[in-house]
Amino acid sequence: MQAFTTIYASGVIWGFHVGDMLVQLFFFLLLLFLVGKFAWGPVMNMMKKREEYVASEIEAAENSRQEAEKAAKEATEQLKQMKLEAQKIIEDAKNAGVKQEQDIIDSARLEADRIKKAAQAEIQNEKEKALQALQDQVASLSVLIASKVIEKELSAQDQEKLINEYIKEVGEER
Repeated sequence: MQAFTTIYASGVIWGFHVGDMLVQLFFFLLLLFLVGKFAWGPVMNMMKKREEYVASEIEAAENSRQEAEKAAKEATEQLKQMKLEAQKIIEDAKNAGVKQEQDIIDSARLEADRIKKAAQAEIQNEKEKALQALQDQVASLSVLIASKVIEKELSAQDQEKLINEYIKEVGEER
């Protein structure tokens, strides 16, 4: 133990200088205190702010991603709806075209029937006028023949000749 006391008395224990160690320990504790007071708090605050900033950025990015997905779904739905509406408009236009085509055909048929009936009525009127004119001519010729017959007695040959003349006159008047 004597060796221990001689070693300790000189302030060196197994090669360590105790005084230097105590001074270094004091300055180390002082440095820890100063770092804790002036550097550690601001560094921790800065790290906490940085952590909060990164977390808020991640949350904002997640919100943006969700909004983008929602907008994409809405756009897809709107596109689908627009396609359906466009298809309906095309179908309506086709149906309107078919209906208009049928209306035009029906109208043309009605007009053709009206023209046909008007032509038939006009033909019938002209036919009746022609028959009336023919009847008038036959009557006047009958009167003429009768007056000629009265003027002279006709033989069968004269009657045939008279009828042929009458037919020839009727043909010339046409």
